[in-house]
Amino acid sequence: MTIDPGLPVALAVVLLLGVTVVGYVVGRLPGPDSPVLAMARAIAQLGVAALVITTVVRSLALSVLLLVVMFTIAVVTTVRRVDARAAWPWATVAMLAGLLPVVGVVLATRTVPPTGLALIPVVGIIAGNTMNGHTLTCRRAFAALREEKGQYEAGLSLGLTRAQAVDEVIHRRVPEALVPGLDQVRTAGVVTLPGAFIGVLLGGGTPAQAAAAQVLVLVGIMAAQTVTAVVAERLIGAALLLPPDLKESLRP
Repeated sequence: MTIDPGLPVALAVVLLLGVTVVGYVVGRLPGPDSPVLAMARAIAQLGVAALVITTVVRSLALSVLLLVVMFTIAVVTTVRRVDARAAWPWATVAMLAGLLPVVGVVLATRTVPPTGLALIPVVGIIAGNTMNGHTLTCRRAFAALREEKGQYEAGLSLGLTRAQAVDEVIHRRVPEALVPGLDQVRTAGVVTLPGAFIGVLLGGGTPAQAAAAQVLVLVGIMAAQTVTAVVAERLIGAALLLPPDLKESLRP
């Protein structure tokens, strides 16, 4: 089964986009034009991505270069989301700490062959979810530090180091950032049929092959997000991965 670009797809996209905009208007949500702009951007980006992948997928070196570019964009996106642009080197460290071991495992076990056609989708999916895990971890940790500054200062007054005082505030928030990823794993095949599963089926693979591919991707995402969250927490405690306002207010 394949989905070919054409009038049926265009009609479905327009109708679904209309449902989204109506939901924004009825719900009085801000920026009712944002779904339209997001969809236009997605169409343009996916079109370019399709052309680029078709060109580079036959070369392993070019495929790796494309993945580096994708990862760079993921880092830029997450530091913008958490208002910590100057901390991009540390965001990179946290995300690579989660991503590289997963890529190493799938290559070492020969689960994914070292070809562009295999690496681009698998590493791309894991990198994107690593970005999401990093963003959620930082947003929750930064919000806690702003809201509970008194607890942080109380910890310092009791003789805790800055890292220990920060940990007292943010440690319980870190697991919250992992909940979406864990729920995705828990409900796979019961509530949702995730993208890799559907992709293999649409590509002509068997249900067993689709299930194996999806399990690999899901556990890879879970591992990458967990390590990224833990490393990000340590970097936040060391006052390295912080937005400017918290870097100033958390001076010991």
